[in-house]
Amino acid sequence: MNILVIDAQGGGIGKAAVSSLKAAFPDAEIVAVGTNTVATSSMLKAGADHAATGENSVIVCSKDADFIVGPVGIVIADAMYGEITPKMATAIGQSKADRILIPIYHCKNTVVGVQSYQIDSLIQAVIEEIKSRTSN
Repeated sequence: MNILVIDAQGGGIGKAAVSSLKAAFPDAEIVAVGTNTVATSSMLKAGADHAATGENSVIVCSKDADFIVGPVGIVIADAMYGEITPKMATAIGQSKADRILIPIYHCKNTVVGVQSYQIDSLIQAVIEEIKSRTSN
C-alpha cells in the first residue's frame, strides 16, 4: 500500500499523519510531499519512507498513490496561503487514489456540518477510514 501525505506551511498536520500512519500501517510505503522544504523536513523526521518537495513532486507522486492524505486545502487551487498551485490541486483531484481529506478551517475554506476536532482525533479518523477501505 502506497500512502501519499501532502502538507504545506510548517507541515504539522503532515507530521502527525505520517507518524500515526506509520504506526498503524508499518508495511505501507509512506511518501511525504511538502509544498516547501520545512513541511517536507517535518514529515521526513516523522518517519516517512520517502520525501520530496514542490509542485512536480505532488503531480508525479499523485499518480502512484493508493491513498492521498492531507488537509482539505490540497484539492483547492491557491489554498494554504497560495502554496497549493492549480496544477497540484488538479493532479490530486484527478488521481485514481482514494483521497482522505482532513477538515482544517483556514484560508476561507470551511466544510459545513463537520465539527471542529483536535488534530489527533482527525488523524485517528484517517487511519480508521483507510482500514475500512483496505480490509475485505
